[in-house]
Amino acid sequence: MGFGTYIAFRLVNALVVLVAVVFIASFLFNAAIERELIATIQESVNAQVGQWLREHPGASPEEVREYREFLLREEYKKYGLDKPYVVRVFNRAISVIKFEFGKAKHIKSYFSDSTDIRTIILEALPNTVLLFTTSTIITIIIGIYLGFRAARKVGSLFDRVLSAIAMITYSLPMWWTGIMMIYLFCYQIPTGLAHVGMGVVRIMMHVSIFEDPVGYITGVLGHMTLPVGTIVLVSFGGYAYVTRSVVLGVMQQDFVIAARAKGLPERKVLYGHVLRTASPSIVTMSILSLLGSLGGAIITESVFTWPGMGTLYWMCLISGDIEVLLAVTYVLTLLYLVAMVLADLLYGLLDPRVRVGVMARGR
Repeated sequence: MGFGTYIAFRLVNALVVLVAVVFIASFLFNAAIERELIATIQESVNAQVGQWLREHPGASPEEVREYREFLLREEYKKYGLDKPYVVRVFNRAISVIKFEFGKAKHIKSYFSDSTDIRTIILEALPNTVLLFTTSTIITIIIGIYLGFRAARKVGSLFDRVLSAIAMITYSLPMWWTGIMMIYLFCYQIPTGLAHVGMGVVRIMMHVSIFEDPVGYITGVLGHMTLPVGTIVLVSFGGYAYVTRSVVLGVMQQDFVIAARAKGLPERKVLYGHVLRTASPSIVTMSILSLLGSLGGAIITESVFTWPGMGTLYWMCLISGDIEVLLAVTYVLTLLYLVAMVLADLLYGLLDPRVRVGVMARGR
């Protein structure tokens, strides 16, 4: 299979999955959305009927009923509720795919207090990227470096210490670690670090980096230090240990032993054979970690009062704003599939056998 055909195959697969997820989510959420919409319509119709009765005090009950039914028919027609349920689900799914999310019922955006759902998501996503994606990138760099070094010196003091640290840090609850970091560096040690993230929103909203670049960068870093430090502290050990295990497994394979037996330099064996073979697994792990960072984390964001995607998801759940929940689900699914396609493409570049396997399954 040519690389172009491989790319097209993966893109079509991702598109099919995306459409299927959107239609399933629309089918599941549509009933709840329409119940709330019908309740709103009924309240509006009741208010209009009351106004009409004040203008027509002598109206008979039959006239009132007919007027109410007329208003309901018009409102149902306006919002498409007069169409079959399958058609309504289809129309909602198409609107979601086209990023026509509509207005939120209860939630407003962080910056502009807008109820437009696209604005709400576009203001929450950069905050999550700023915090969690930055933390994940730092974690990946540290984890790969330490894991690769430990695999090269398996059984050494460094390897044993790293394994112990990995087990300890990976078992720490992130929310508890965050609270301890706040308690230590904000209340016990006067570091001057901010322990809440809402200040980032104020800085980014009111201070331009061109007006005061030093103040802007200092303010953002001051608010990011504790949450980033917490995420990296909890995550880097496990990432390093997994990298160590992957690299160590490759180093024990026959082709590596044969390369060393031929007298190849150790550096060429490590970077030309071991790292290239281990890279697909490491790349997949990295992409999935980066993808997970885009969704934020509800508890971690709550601890640091960080207005990101995790906080938005929690607000959707407690407020019952189903339309926002559907939009967030679609955006996160889209990001997930994009990451999966990217991982597959990198797999195809790093290991041509993947393309051959895909072609064999396609037949």
